[in-house]
Amino acid sequence: MDPVAQQTETPTARTPAAERTRTPTARTPAAERTAEPLTQYLQRLNRRAHAFDRRRPLLWDLHFTAFWVTAALVDHVGDGWRNVTHNPDVPGWLLLTLSLGLSVPLLWRRRHPAAVLLAMAPFALVNAWSGAALQAALLQLVVIYHIALRLPLRALWWATALVLTPVLVSTARYGEGDWSQQIGSQLTSVVVAALIGITVRTRQSYTEALEDRARRLEIERDQQARLAAAAERARIAREMHDIIGHNLSVITGLADGGKYAAAKSPERAAQALDAIGTTSRQALGELRRLLDVLRDDQHGRPADLTPQPTLTDLDQLVDGVRSAGLPVHTTVRGGATLSPGRQLTVYRVVQEALTNTLKHAGADATAAITISHSRNGAVDVTITDTGRGKDGGASRVPSDGRGLPGMRERTALYGGTLEAGPRPDRGWRVHLHLPEETPQ
Repeated sequence: MDPVAQQTETPTARTPAAERTRTPTARTPAAERTAEPLTQYLQRLNRRAHAFDRRRPLLWDLHFTAFWVTAALVDHVGDGWRNVTHNPDVPGWLLLTLSLGLSVPLLWRRRHPAAVLLAMAPFALVNAWSGAALQAALLQLVVIYHIALRLPLRALWWATALVLTPVLVSTARYGEGDWSQQIGSQLTSVVVAALIGITVRTRQSYTEALEDRARRLEIERDQQARLAAAAERARIAREMHDIIGHNLSVITGLADGGKYAAAKSPERAAQALDAIGTTSRQALGELRRLLDVLRDDQHGRPADLTPQPTLTDLDQLVDGVRSAGLPVHTTVRGGATLSPGRQLTVYRVVQEALTNTLKHAGADATAAITISHSRNGAVDVTITDTGRGKDGGASRVPSDGRGLPGMRERTALYGGTLEAGPRPDRGWRVHLHLPEETPQ
């Protein structure tokens, strides 16, 4: 025999007994799964039937009514009614009338169940009084089911009395059987039909409540997602405005100063160019880190995350503004440890205020920053300048509408207040107040 054939046959011949014992176990889930497709098939048929009924209710009612009309006529024509009748001499025309009167009204059983039961009641009384005892009288139980399904439950009281009345008439007229047995049997049938209707009604109400809750949760989820996206867009817009707007303002100030210094002092112009390069690289780095956080495809590479600015970075911020040609005086009173979020708020407000001063205050303006820490943890920050806008201060409000609203949004996150407006004599004033931080 070929050695290759021997090698391929050997694993089969040496299959361990433990592996062979797995075969029945492997077949068990397949055998259990055979019931699941049947259940799904029946559920699918049920959903299709309900969908067809919702689309064409009249067609379904016609088929349903035609079936029971046919059954009632078969009972009449085939003389099956004679097996239970009290009076076999009932005329044929009356039997036909009773059969149709007890079956045809079923066509309107779902839209007007109470009217249908009232329409069937005279035929049921005649059926009991004449002794025909047609089985079509049991179709009243179908109407009882729909009354329990669609009408207030108090309607079952008079409906039950209406259905039991023919039983009382038949028992009183023909006297066959015990009163309690006849009434108890009919009452049991009515109770069963009503309970089925109540059960289906309860299930439908429960299903509708679940569907309504699912819809509301879906709407709420979508709303929360939209609100979160809007809040995130606003946050990103604030960060982009603060980072790019401030650095571009510093670069503009440095470029303007370098232009004037080029004619008189080339060394000062070179320093301005160096500062412009440093500020530009810093702005590009911050922008790149912000965009890296927003990107989804990092290829397994974590984003370059740096800590947000704090109060310790204010000196670097002020130095950059001074290098752009704006003299800034800083005063700090008291000392307290603020949370990182509150420190970022103070930093961004100071940054935005100095940026506006660089843009609008003019060449001979100066700025002053006062930070006051209270003992209870509150902080007050005041930024003033001595500049004068082109139109008396109105141009100090940014045209893009992002500066002051961004500062107010940051302040509102911590329950603070922000005031910004022209000073009585000259310049602009921005005042930030953050209250005491409440412990979580």
